[in-house]
Amino acid sequence: MKLKGAQIFFECLKKEGVEVVFGFPGGAVLDIYHEMTEHNIRHILVRHEQGAAHMADGYARASGRVGVCLVTSGPGATNTVTGIATAYMDSVPMVAFTGQVPTPLIGDDAFQEVDIIGITRPCTKHSYLVRDVNDLATVIKEAFYLARTGRPGPVVVDLPKDVIQAQADFKYPKKVDLPGYRPTVEAHSGQVRKACQLLAKSKSPVIFAGGGIIISESSGELTRLARLIQAPVTCSLLGLGGFPATTTSAEGGRQPDPLWLGMPGMHGTYQANMAISHADVILAVGVRFDDRVTGKISTFAPKAKIVHIDIDPTSISKNVDVDVPIVGDCKNALLQFLEFFEKEPIQRVGEARVQWLDQIARWEKEHPLTYSPSQELIKPQYVIEKIHEIAGEEAIITTEVGQHQMWTAQFYKFNRPRTLLTSGGLGTMGYGFPAAIGAQVAFPDKLVIDIAGDGSIQMNIQELCTAVCNNIPVKVVIINNTYLGLPRQWQELFYEKNYSGSCMEGSPDFVKLAEAYGAVGLRAERPDQVEAVLRKGFSINAPVFMDFTVAAEENVYPIVPPGKSITDMLLT
Repeated sequence: MKLKGAQIFFECLKKEGVEVVFGFPGGAVLDIYHEMTEHNIRHILVRHEQGAAHMADGYARASGRVGVCLVTSGPGATNTVTGIATAYMDSVPMVAFTGQVPTPLIGDDAFQEVDIIGITRPCTKHSYLVRDVNDLATVIKEAFYLARTGRPGPVVVDLPKDVIQAQADFKYPKKVDLPGYRPTVEAHSGQVRKACQLLAKSKSPVIFAGGGIIISESSGELTRLARLIQAPVTCSLLGLGGFPATTTSAEGGRQPDPLWLGMPGMHGTYQANMAISHADVILAVGVRFDDRVTGKISTFAPKAKIVHIDIDPTSISKNVDVDVPIVGDCKNALLQFLEFFEKEPIQRVGEARVQWLDQIARWEKEHPLTYSPSQELIKPQYVIEKIHEIAGEEAIITTEVGQHQMWTAQFYKFNRPRTLLTSGGLGTMGYGFPAAIGAQVAFPDKLVIDIAGDGSIQMNIQELCTAVCNNIPVKVVIINNTYLGLPRQWQELFYEKNYSGSCMEGSPDFVKLAEAYGAVGLRAERPDQVEAVLRKGFSINAPVFMDFTVAAEENVYPIVPPGKSITDMLLT
């Protein structure tokens, strides 16, 4: 049976189990939009193509499925690039379909033509330009396979208008065969044994987990291993939720997990940075050793033998020299670690290990995460704590990028994977709100909250119309300090208090703006209003903007100054 390319497009999406597409139409993709009404795939009409990419990203991070966005050629395609790069840096499975001018016009500077393949090649796993409708089904099959396997990431499929108008016999491939692309899933047993022997002899081990724990669905295995060998755990920003920050007390309440160190790095906890710096073995699982974690590379973990598990071999020894490299899926490797230690139990809580855990407890007691409460001014950390108290463990939290992002990482206690969605590698302002919409589409019955700054929320604030028109009840908590918070803090600490360009005076009234879009707007200006506003906002079955007027010059501490060791923390 011959089908048009646009029909083949939807038949392929159905074969891949796609339930929703985030998109914005234009001339190059109108044939696809014309066909869309004939298929039972939900379409979310965005107000900007960057929003479409971030929504697909948020959908993917929250659900573990491949996110899909669809845009037109030229500026429609280029508007997705920031979202594609965000997904690439954080290993998010996504397929971005872009329209293209007809194949005879490619290279002629036709109206709304752009070389999106060339533009996105550095920030995708792969990019396809489909020149023949007979290749369309195979390309789409390969795109989804590449996006979700190995180290996940975004794939671009560029669709010329004549290709989606042409006809071909539809046959969807049953499998993918890509010579040269064979991700190593099973970790080498010999390397695992070497790593286990190091851990068995270790007196001061640390497990350092990253986003790979979340992607590989191996937080359970990580937690079991940490408990089994009594090793403290620190998680990168993207790994938060991979190990529970709190545990159930004997009385039935929640208390900090004794093995939890918090996040390491530039804005990490004192005990996490000190533990890494004094560890004799570090088991790094699904991490990139980002510069915000390591600080000055030459002084990072100077006493430690480093074991690194990652499915991407190019990430191992890329930034930090590794003693025992293990290429493979994190879950597969951790299951082998568990098998080793369950068969050959070590003296898990010997005197040296007790001393190590006691030392960590002393570090935490000496320099805990804290802030100075106020009766007059709302402290942003207090808002984060109250969100955690009210929202519960099932809530999905997204963030924009800035001080509020770091306060969220520090003061929100994440106990479950896929409950924090944030732009880690690229640091994309404007990410959190559309990502929250994507997450809410994936989980319509969950509470989804975007924690934003007054600067970053304005990057993609137009998507409030998307939320309202599609009855997507996301909640937005705006930490409004009238500044671009982190630039202002850096200017205070490192640039002689020259606050050039960081003042956000002239921002709109967010309550009135929300109401103008047809959403609900709420505001708190005093500490005693915070809880009531949060409870009211969370209870409303509609998009809600909650504007919190916070202390304008509150800083994020600890902070490691640029170029310094992670032990050189400014604590106040």
